[in-house]
Amino acid sequence: YLIIILLYYKSCIGSIPSFFPSGWFPFVLVVYTIKCLVTPWRIRRGLWGTIKNVLLSPYEPATFFGTYVADVFTSMVKIWQDLAWTVCYFASGNFLDRQTTFFSEQKEHWQASVAYVNVLIPLICLLPIWFRLMQCLRRYHDTRLRWPNLANAAKYSLAQIVTLFGTFHPLFMFNNAKMRVAGHNEVNDVGGMFQVFWVSIFICSSVYSSCWDVFMDWGLGRVEYKGLGPRLMFPAIWWYYVAIVVDVILRFLWVTSLVPPDSGAQFSLPNYLTSAVMALEILRRTVWGFLRLEQEHRHNTEGYRRVDFVPLHFNTGHEHDRAGADKINKGKGVLGEVLTIGGLVIVVSIGSIIAAQRQGMEESELYTQHLHEEKLHALLADDDDL
Repeated sequence: YLIIILLYYKSCIGSIPSFFPSGWFPFVLVVYTIKCLVTPWRIRRGLWGTIKNVLLSPYEPATFFGTYVADVFTSMVKIWQDLAWTVCYFASGNFLDRQTTFFSEQKEHWQASVAYVNVLIPLICLLPIWFRLMQCLRRYHDTRLRWPNLANAAKYSLAQIVTLFGTFHPLFMFNNAKMRVAGHNEVNDVGGMFQVFWVSIFICSSVYSSCWDVFMDWGLGRVEYKGLGPRLMFPAIWWYYVAIVVDVILRFLWVTSLVPPDSGAQFSLPNYLTSAVMALEILRRTVWGFLRLEQEHRHNTEGYRRVDFVPLHFNTGHEHDRAGADKINKGKGVLGEVLTIGGLVIVVSIGSIIAAQRQGMEESELYTQHLHEEKLHALLADDDDL
């Protein structure tokens, strides 16, 4: 990897003889990466089968491994964007162009097209969260337990709204229309109401996700255990406190990755920090994975699932309470609730898009009118001078 990157850099600046376009170096690296993703197939087959189940959510059962992979996918939003750029770069044949040709024609490239900027990139930001949301609803459909499945679905619904507002925010559309004129700062006030609402759900989503990580995914945060949990498996207790603090901080950075690039958000990260955020998110998700597996192991052993023999009620002397059995949600009722929640999320999403577009058009018209008035005043001033 390092050798190919070095050769690519040297070829771009002309330090080595250029017998072929510089894009061939990253092309070789991409081909090798694809090879590592599929071979050896005996080992990779299980992972790709799980990925297929994630992509088919909610039509496939939400297993623990499936939800684990889907959670990892939500942390790879920036990586998916880079992969999409890579696929388009090679599929379009741009890697065969000389470096000078690439930069001279950059404005006409696919990366500035509406399909790429306004369709593909927002979908990449949304789909990992959508798949995880569908898994939560499928889990509720299978278990008929509102808690914690619907509460977990609400967490991903919040994250999805953050992404939608990042995609269709009036300020983003205003900047995307290229109506900003040098020397004018009126754009800073565009969509003030949307900005406040966006920041509010941004904070709520980050806090909600952090609390869910600590209390639900890790089983920590218990007051009776000094802020931790029972039956901890790591010998260094202070690591748990460090993990809690780091997770809260990095969660806020992760939510910023849901905001599409160049959205105009005040809290969006500059491009030069993107790689750092990606690395930190991978670190956070790795720590999350260890503690999540620990919690799942504790939960399994408490339910006797570690051993093959599960004692029945007549072995333990426990009498099952069947009085509330008839009150368990029936299949049709659960399906109705799932469809209602899914429909509500879609309605809120579409409503936010329509409202943001309308607000953006109004602000654009007001700004255009303001520019015309300034030009008119300038013309009148010139007439007075004459």
